[in-house]
Amino acid sequence: MNLAAIDIGTNSIHMIIVKATPKQTFEVLVQEKEMVKLGVGVFANKMLSEKAFNAGVETIARYVQLADEYGVEHIITAATSATREAKNGREFLDRLIQDVGLNPKMISGNEEARLIFLAVRKAIDLRKENAMVIDIGGGSTEIVIGNTEEVLFKKSLKLGVLRLFDRVGDQGQLSKPGQESLQEHIREVAKQAMEEAVLVGFSKVIGTSGTIRALGEAALERRDVNIVQSVNAEVVKIKDLDKIVGKLLGLPPERRTEIKGINENRVDAIHLGGLLLLELLKMAGVKEITLSDASLREGLIIDYLEKNGLKLGDIIEGKDIRERSSLLLATRYDTDIEEKKHVCNLALQLFDQLKDLHQMNIEARDLLQNACLIYDVGLFVNFQDYHKHSAYLILNGRLRGFNNEERIILSLLARYHRKGVPKKKHKVFKQLQTKERDLVRGLAGILRIAVGLDKTKNRWVESVHCILDAENIEIKIYGDATMDLEIWEAQRFSDALSNFLVRRVTVVKG
Repeated sequence: MNLAAIDIGTNSIHMIIVKATPKQTFEVLVQEKEMVKLGVGVFANKMLSEKAFNAGVETIARYVQLADEYGVEHIITAATSATREAKNGREFLDRLIQDVGLNPKMISGNEEARLIFLAVRKAIDLRKENAMVIDIGGGSTEIVIGNTEEVLFKKSLKLGVLRLFDRVGDQGQLSKPGQESLQEHIREVAKQAMEEAVLVGFSKVIGTSGTIRALGEAALERRDVNIVQSVNAEVVKIKDLDKIVGKLLGLPPERRTEIKGINENRVDAIHLGGLLLLELLKMAGVKEITLSDASLREGLIIDYLEKNGLKLGDIIEGKDIRERSSLLLATRYDTDIEEKKHVCNLALQLFDQLKDLHQMNIEARDLLQNACLIYDVGLFVNFQDYHKHSAYLILNGRLRGFNNEERIILSLLARYHRKGVPKKKHKVFKQLQTKERDLVRGLAGILRIAVGLDKTKNRWVESVHCILDAENIEIKIYGDATMDLEIWEAQRFSDALSNFLVRRVTVVKG
């Protein structure tokens, strides 16, 4: 299966598309990066600018389109510092939900640190050593110490290239007093965390993120090291970094690209990132840093595979992309798959035995089967009104293999699997054509009874048998247990099917 991860960073927005296997391995298919600079001005006025806001949405929409072209079944999306701290950060994420169909997660600095370390651990051989990982972003810097088995320390500092840029106020040359003032500020913010990190102990420092890699590549270029595509596991001396940063601080922005390894997208704040990196390395007491091309986006993929790796085998066995996509959605929101398969079995028995009455086709049967797998994903959000949460997640969950109309029908089946029945006054239902409204009414009627027949979640009802006449439908249920609650619940929710088929429905023990 193909997965994608989008890192909505303060400086850049990245996407990676990978081909994953159940064994927690993956092959990178595509990497995309756009320096949107979402966080410019955020740390001064606490607002994403209109320009950055719109550019961010447009970039992510383009990424999603590319992911679709690669047949991606799930996009993991994480927003970091700028979105966390901007007053309109939630509005930005809501726009992504509404316009792009993503459900991004706003992660904490500590969670960002953990995910970055997961990626580095896969990219650098740590052996039995404790390593400190430093990731300098636009709005925050993550410090993590760990080894191949565990994370020992993690801290997110409110230090980043765009945050420092907002503090300085412009991208010009920094005077000596300005440099000293900024160094003092960095030491003040980082002092406690770095002292704690030193006490935990580490034998090497690894640097990741675009800022550190750019500075590291510039230092390697200075030594005529041949860089093919990206750097990973290359070691850079602090004294070489010091010379690069010194040059950057002495140049106006338009001349910073004269230093090999520094591109024009970074000239506004790379000198500030260099000052930050040097101070942290001095506080760590090291003379060199190992570069890594691992990043948050790889960490998102690894974390997903570690959490879902054992379940992916079952997902891949779905009969087609539609079933696999439904199973992925169910797994994503911690749904009990075996329970849903039991409900599905009962629902399809009802569908098949009532076929002469409802006259629905094989495509409708397929929609019912998929609806049975995902009707209660909203429980992940909240038990109260979870049927409505389910409808929302299904409609916005990027189910593969279904057209827009089918996704709407699936969301409505979740909406009406409990509580109220379909009514024309309901906005989304009202917008459907008559044929589709009848389809929802019929399938929801069957789903409501099938869900009711598993009231206690014990899977006691093993099979059903429908007896029909001109006015009645008698549903006999079979199983070894008492099943009184299942009969009561199924009868209570039989109203929708009774109204659709114009028959009185009764549920009895066989």
